[in-house]
Parts: sequence; C-alpha cells; structure tokens
Amino acid sequence: MVAGETSGDLLAGLLLDGLREGWPSLDAFGIGGPHMGLRGFEAWWPHDKLSVHGYGWEVLRRYREIVGIREQLKSRLLQQRPDVFIGVDAPDFNLDLEAGLKGQGIKTVHFVSPSVWAWRAERVEKIRRSVDHVLCIFPFEPALLAQHGIQATYVGHPLANVIPMVPDRSAARAALGLAEDDRVVAILPGSRKSEIRHLALTFFQAAALVKKAQPATKFIVPAVPALKAEIEAAARASGLLANLQIVEGQSHKVLAACDVTLIASGTATLEAALFKRPMVIAYRMGWLSWQIMRRKQLQPWVGLPNILCREFVVPELLQNAATPQALADAVLLWLDAKEAEPEKLATLQKKFTALHAELQRDTPRIAAHAIQQVLQG
Repeated sequence: MVAGETSGDLLAGLLLDGLREGWPSLDAFGIGGPHMGLRGFEAWWPHDKLSVHGYGWEVLRRYREIVGIREQLKSRLLQQRPDVFIGVDAPDFNLDLEAGLKGQGIKTVHFVSPSVWAWRAERVEKIRRSVDHVLCIFPFEPALLAQHGIQATYVGHPLANVIPMVPDRSAARAALGLAEDDRVVAILPGSRKSEIRHLALTFFQAAALVKKAQPATKFIVPAVPALKAEIEAAARASGLLANLQIVEGQSHKVLAACDVTLIASGTATLEAALFKRPMVIAYRMGWLSWQIMRRKQLQPWVGLPNILCREFVVPELLQNAATPQALADAVLLWLDAKEAEPEKLATLQKKFTALHAELQRDTPRIAAHAIQQVLQG
C-alpha cells in the first residue's frame, strides 16, 4: 500500500480494518502514516515523504527524491511480489508505480478515483493502463469510469461512517474548553507545509478582521503537530496569536464545536460538510501552479461540498479573490445568519445531511469484497 498524505493515511487505515476482517493474518507494507501504523502497517517510508503541492519549483525541488523512492519501492515490490498493490490517492505517485507493477503481473487497485471529472481528464487513459480496479468514494464515478473501460466499485466515503450524522456540539465544546454560547470560528489552513505558507497568514489576517467586527468571537486551529510552529509564526505575524487557541490534531472535535469554518480546499471541506457546518472555502498557490490548474478545471466548483451538491452551497474564494477582507466578510455573513437568515442555515444543514446519507456505506466490507474479486479474477 502507498498513502501519500494525511487524508490518504486516514482512508487507508479504515480500509485496513475491513481487510483484516477478511484476512486476519494480512501483511501490509509500503508507504504510510500513523493511522496505518496503528493497524500493524509496516511503513518503509513515512507518508509525508510524498507530500507536495502544486507545480513548478515547489515540485521540481522534490522530484528526484520522490522518483528515487518510487523506483526503490517498485524494485522491492517486484522482489517480494505482494498479492495485491493498493495505491491510496496520491495519483501522481501511484499511477506510474501501478503501471509498472501491473505490467509485471501484480494486481493493482487504486482507492479514490483521480478527479478526472474535475480536472485532468487526460488521466483516464493512464488509469486504464495502470489499474485492475478502482475503489470510488463518490457515487457518480463508477459509471464515468465504465465509459472508458475501467472496472470500478462505489464503496462510499469512509468518513461518512466515522463522523456521526448528528455531531455532539456540546461535548466537543466542553472538551475544548468552549462555552455553549461562544461564537466559534474554526480555522483550517491545510495539512501541508506549502498550504500553510500560502494560506495561513491570509486566514489569520481575515480572522483578525472578524475579531475587530465581532470582538467576542473565539478562534481555534487544529494543527498538524509537525506544522504547529509554522502556524504559530503566521498567527504571530497577523497579530492574532494571543486570541487564538491552537490544538494538536483534534480536527473533528474542532469542526463539531465551531459555528463556521474558514477552510482550505481539500478533504477537510468534506469533513466540515459531514459535520453540517457552514464554511468559507479558500485556496491559494504559486502563480505557475494556478495558471496550470485553472486551464485544467472542467467545472465551476473546486470545493468538494459544492462539487457533490452541484451548486455553490458555500462560498469559494480562490487565488487573488482570497483576500483577508473578502474572507472575513464571507465568515461574518455565516456568523450573522444565525439571527438574520436562520432558514439559510437550515437549508444548508438539510443538504449536508442528504449528502452524508448518500456517502454512507459499509466501506471497509465493500472495498474488501471488491479486492477479493480482483484477486480471484
């Protein structure tokens, strides 16, 4: 198995739970993180070795190291020849690796379909060449892949089973030392160092403007432990550090507790939707990366809640539009909606509840069954 990011590590850990039910003596090894490690996964390299962001210099700087890891891993797997290789997300790394393994007769499964429906449609041919089966986390994906001759199974989204349909907001607030009537903004500027570099200062500057408009507002950041120092530095530069609660991890507790979240585009936005929380989605990257991504975008939405609902249910502020003032204004609209537009919040919660139900499946069991079919096929 290879999982290349924090979100992939979480998904792979949940998948391992299902695989171990069917195969109790399973040996799992490759590249992974702490969630996988808790399930007995043997990590030959840590998952954050593969964590990169964007295009251009940001990736070129790490290119040789990452390609070197992939070649070493490929050589080792061809020697040990596992029953099946499962690439978890990280398509830039995994698809090439899967193609090499499949060409040598090793069964390959890719967990989380690359977003060919959002951008990079040219990847479809590469997927067909590289994998025996795709495990899809969104219901519309298998039919789309079938049009291109790719076998796929909808397994639901594992997070839909981890996050309760009705989150316990009071318990989360109590655990974080927040009062029931506090106005709370969760700030999630990303789980990669490059995201923190591009987003954290802007997010905290926006939060400072919210604080100026509504002084009683409380702000909380669930930080990846390795990035806590960078987050604190950005908060200090914005002048917000003294008014900010930074906790290590606990992103689910923070999302359950908040009234609204200012959040980087990515898997965390889906988590926020499953917690039925209003949000302001933002993203910024290097100029070259932005130019490339903008040309490859196939639909008007970038945030997962909007993509899955097929409409702008929450605002997206991207690149130059993601200014501190614009982000602050969007956050304040959600904070004010509790009194000014309660029906707006009720409508959003209804849509997110329906989305939650649609994504809720017995993911580990369905995925394990699909993998078993691949092995028997």
